[in-house]
Amino acid sequence: MDVNPILIEVFKNRFASICEEMGMTLMRTGFSPNIKERRDFSCALFDAQGEMIAQAAHIPVHLGSMPLSVQAAIAAQPMERGDMVILNDPFKGGTHLPDITLVAPVFADDEATEPSFYVANRAHHADVGGISAGSMPLSTSIFQEGIIIPPLTFVKGGEIVQPLLIFFLNNLRTPQEREGDFAAQVMANVTGVKRAQELIAKYGLDVVQQYADVLLDYAETVTRTAVSRIPDGEYEFEDFMDSDGITDELVPIRCLLSVQGDTATLDFSASGPQVQGSVNAVRAITLSAVLYVFRALITENISTNAGCLRPLTVVTQPGTIVDARFPAAVAGGNVETSQRIVDVILGALAQALPQAMPAASQGTMNNITIGGYDPHKDRPFAYYETLGGGMGATRHADGESAVHSHMTNTLNTPVEAMEYAYPFLVREYGIRRGSGGAGAHTGGNGMVREIELTADAEATVLSERRRIGPYGLQGGEAGGKGRNVIIRRQDGTEVLDEQPGKFNACLHAGDRIRMETPGGGGWGEK
Repeated sequence: MDVNPILIEVFKNRFASICEEMGMTLMRTGFSPNIKERRDFSCALFDAQGEMIAQAAHIPVHLGSMPLSVQAAIAAQPMERGDMVILNDPFKGGTHLPDITLVAPVFADDEATEPSFYVANRAHHADVGGISAGSMPLSTSIFQEGIIIPPLTFVKGGEIVQPLLIFFLNNLRTPQEREGDFAAQVMANVTGVKRAQELIAKYGLDVVQQYADVLLDYAETVTRTAVSRIPDGEYEFEDFMDSDGITDELVPIRCLLSVQGDTATLDFSASGPQVQGSVNAVRAITLSAVLYVFRALITENISTNAGCLRPLTVVTQPGTIVDARFPAAVAGGNVETSQRIVDVILGALAQALPQAMPAASQGTMNNITIGGYDPHKDRPFAYYETLGGGMGATRHADGESAVHSHMTNTLNTPVEAMEYAYPFLVREYGIRRGSGGAGAHTGGNGMVREIELTADAEATVLSERRRIGPYGLQGGEAGGKGRNVIIRRQDGTEVLDEQPGKFNACLHAGDRIRMETPGGGGWGEK
């Protein structure tokens, strides 16, 4: 069949629009602020083998790893019409347990006997059990982090499998909210299946599959061109995690980038061994970080799909911080270690392309979870949020302030939504002036969020860049380090209790928790 360049553009946008509409359905029907306000979810379209064809502009750490979950679902559970498979196992393509993936087959028509495509969405649930509210604990094993879901049939013939749903809900702290978010994920997939079938009905299955393959090949070609612009050679970079939350030891992440022609190998084998705490990353997260960085090198408006990874070889050593083995604790690997992997890859690329790479952005997602019982609404609650910070400066401009960067792409939870949904009062929310690294171009500033509790609760924070600030480049200074503080009143006076980057605390009504996020690194000598 001949390839029409106009239809290449048509299908690129049609495939992407399916994923975007899935996301809109999920956002508008979700129950939790984490879904409907922060949009902590991702949607994508896959071919019959589980290769990603298209994605919406959602969360990078989800999207690069989701193909492994889809492939695990396909291998474990043959899917018929109306079926959907659920899973969250990080060692089967997941990221961490709160990220639950739902996969649905797309049958071309009523006579088709095998799926032609799959749609999937991944959503971060604010609680999936475990030893602390919010399921982002200071854990030492995955068994402490929540319910582990292998690939299971969650929807059969269009109906949710009620015994399985009841089992899930009985293991979670906020069952009503979780049930609503599960239903939203189901409807997002229903939307994706419907739109994909409409596309097949209009153009025919052979044509749709042909252009899916063409877009994969085109993404590969463009990525090879981008890689070929990097000078051949070997480039090394090392950076560190502040700690694993259990000990105070720095955790090294190392990348050896080897470029030859239009191919690149990224070898992380020399990274530190997996640790006791929860900052271990599974290999799927490392693949996500690599896909994100190299996709960012591409200026052409292409589909982000599996073709982008074809020119790249990723080498990891099982049992290390970037390729953890079961039953490692992994809750923080998805959100914190993914950011450092990006910093390390960009640091290596900065040696090859010194004028093109930005200084380090904040390098953390500043995860905060607060959970307990809300006496005002007479029900349990679980709040989760990641906080923005400073972006790294570039050769051309200062860094942006108080934004999410790199492996996260969520919004903030508006103050009004927080105070409506949870027993909180937001006492301060603004830009952390002066926290960006100095340089010819200044790094972006971090932000400040201070929350007062109106009910007793448990809080857990997983954050980074509290000991080592985000690096500057070309003579620019490092960004300001982050800071975590609990503020209590004792005998009529305020007591500031400085906290490490990772901590768990029992708080009482009237206590405040304050997070000051890192600034971005500066670029160039001032």
